Amino acid sequence: MDVKTDVTLDAKGTACPMPIVKTKKSMKGMESGQVLEVQATDKGSTADLQAWTKSAGHQYLGTIEEDGVLKHYVRKANDDETREKKHPDVVDNEELNAVRSNSESIIVDVREAAEYAFHHIPEAVSIPLGEIDDRGDELDQSKTVYVVCRTGSRSDLAAQKLAAKGFPAVYNVVPGMSAWNGETKSLNQ
Repeated sequence: MDVKTDVTLDAKGTACPMPIVKTKKSMKGMESGQVLEVQATDKGSTADLQAWTKSAGHQYLGTIEEDGVLKHYVRKANDDETREKKHPDVVDNEELNAVRSNSESIIVDVREAAEYAFHHIPEAVSIPLGEIDDRGDELDQSKTVYVVCRTGSRSDLAAQKLAAKGFPAVYNVVPGMSAWNGETKSLNQ
């Protein structure tokens, strides 16, 4: 069975956050109710697009994989449905660096496992965005949680999810690892 789409977006060969950035741009030019097919090769794009569409108010219809290409289907919601939510509590990299060794804090890195392996904050716990719903209970709700990703987009979505699970003190770290100047660990060290 073929899925009828109105617009096709080629995001093959790109990594996070580009599939979402390109999707946002394509959605702006579409009419309410139209369906976008996003073609991607980044395995993390499934969780990223699911989380973004939910946050933006659009409808994630599903994904079909064909010959190593993920075809994601997203329906554009009408203007009354689309108010992208942002997590209200944000800190910058300097603020995170100042509290990162605090025993009352937890740093959660929501990038994909490979990103984490090659460059991460030593105290950070790796829980990729796509696993946050299932693994969020591993975190101590009595501690202050700082969520970091590469740019602040995935961490924004993860912070929203943790706050919805009842975590009282959750902060999104912006701009995240793309501009992190503090100490890091790596698979290569």
